[in-house]
Amino acid sequence: MSTREHIVRGFKATLVARAIYMISSALLMFVLARYLLDPDGYGALYWAIGILAVVQLFADVGLGKSAARYISEYRETDPGQIPHLLRSTVAFKLVVLTVVASALLVFHERIAVLLGDPSAAPFLAAGVLYITVNSFNVFSQIAFQGFNRLEYSAAVQAIGGTARLVFAVLFVLMGLGALGALFGYIVGYAIAAVFGMAVLYYRFYRPTDPAPTYEEGLSRRLAEYSVPLTATRSANVVDKQIDTVLVGVFLTPAAVAFYTLGKQITDFVLAPAESLGFTISPNFGEQKAAGKLEEARRIYETSLTHTMLVYVPAAAGLAIVAEPFITLVFGGDYAGAVPVLQILAAFVVLQAITNLTSDSLDYLGRARARAVAKGVTAAANLGLNLLLIPTIGVVGAALATVATHSVYVAVNLYIVHTELSLRLARLGRSMAIICSITGAMAVAVLLVTPMVSTVLMLFATIGLGGLVWAVLVLVSGFVDLRDVRSVVG
Repeated sequence: MSTREHIVRGFKATLVARAIYMISSALLMFVLARYLLDPDGYGALYWAIGILAVVQLFADVGLGKSAARYISEYRETDPGQIPHLLRSTVAFKLVVLTVVASALLVFHERIAVLLGDPSAAPFLAAGVLYITVNSFNVFSQIAFQGFNRLEYSAAVQAIGGTARLVFAVLFVLMGLGALGALFGYIVGYAIAAVFGMAVLYYRFYRPTDPAPTYEEGLSRRLAEYSVPLTATRSANVVDKQIDTVLVGVFLTPAAVAFYTLGKQITDFVLAPAESLGFTISPNFGEQKAAGKLEEARRIYETSLTHTMLVYVPAAAGLAIVAEPFITLVFGGDYAGAVPVLQILAAFVVLQAITNLTSDSLDYLGRARARAVAKGVTAAANLGLNLLLIPTIGVVGAALATVATHSVYVAVNLYIVHTELSLRLARLGRSMAIICSITGAMAVAVLLVTPMVSTVLMLFATIGLGGLVWAVLVLVSGFVDLRDVRSVVG
């Protein structure tokens, strides 16, 4: 199977699972926000999840990504080391997870008081279970990525998303409120973790004959490489979660709901880019190890231009229809999310590039450089959040995210360029065409948006934008219809 066919197959599997996961997430978001929880309850739930995400990074560190990097390398050169790698990784994880979970159990009430909301204590106590099951849920997905068996990663993610939806809604309907929704997350991730770890054991660990000895220094390198990955992951959490936590600290649960809703919608839009980045990243390690940097460059450039062809117009359209979308789908109580979503539309483009690039840099062996960049921009993001949230409210958190992520994306692209020598002039011409297509599509959507008064009209407007975009893409010759058929078929 060629590299292209392998990527397409993995992308299809990952995209289907990501679609299941994001549809289940969208349904959960819609049902909770529209029918089951008021803005205060919705905000309380996702404020707690934001806090637990910060705790999670101490429980996971960078061991999963580090293991995946070495699995990807050794499955080609010395498969017998992989059982040793997996045993070391799980042992390290259990030790760290035990320490962090115990600390959270002992200090959860003090943490809630310190953050200014003692009522969050039950959420943090339940968080001991949350971080435990989610740790192994995520680890199994990352390990399968290292084996380049993305269909298993996809299955774990889909199972977790579906189970989370079912149990979160069930527990809220039983009268358990926002805390019940959190227990729905716990049960869903527990089911996914059991499935993922079972497949990892029976399909990859047991069938592989371990080498007589563990390669000297490999365990140390596994731990050492996790350090920059931990720094990057910590910075990612600062970027993605600390703003939500700070909104809850400085403002109200309703403000958290508005900010969270805007971010969840952008996450839904970003699912295909995340799937593509997750799919192609192991191939960069393989191509670099084989000395095929030109092939790696071609894969990255093609992926980047096609990602931007989708996400630049999507971001423009999202900003234009943000107001009718929020008020018609989620209700007028969530109108405060409109300016947040309009600002975060720019973040959609930036995060699409990041999703495509970040994991690829890890597999290219540039995790340390990316960690430095992420650390600096995350610190800047934290500072801007502390400055802007108290002064201009929830919009300040969105502005801080866009501003700092712009710098991070620029640095990531520079690092990729130093590794792969990207053809900048060719990429620039492609971006000019994409911006022209976006402008024409935006004009069409702007003309009809003022007339939108129902959900049906809203989706008709979105469909019109999609139709204009598709026609322009084909007419411009940017995409060959035969290539589309070969990928879909």
